[in-house]
Amino acid sequence: MRTLNPYVEHEVLSWSPEKLILKTYDVFLAAARRRDATRMNLALVQLMEALNFEAGEIALRLYRLYEYCQRCVWERRYEEAATLIQGLRDAWAEAFGLE
Repeated sequence: MRTLNPYVEHEVLSWSPEKLILKTYDVFLAAARRRDATRMNLALVQLMEALNFEAGEIALRLYRLYEYCQRCVWERRYEEAATLIQGLRDAWAEAFGLE
């Protein structure tokens, strides 16, 4: 089992929820470039679990989009899933005023 560098662990634990979401998108996109379906799916599961369904319709729509991306991954349509996730990442980064 790999352990994190204490400095890196502290840095990650100090990130805002918004930055964590962007980094999860980044993990997905890096995995897509490597065609790593397992990591792509793990990132999608994390994104799905982070949704707040009390926020209304947007959470349900994002969940459905993440489910669609999972189907793309299972069907090895990595580019399609990556394109969708990149679009979401760009939109959220702009909305959050980050990266």
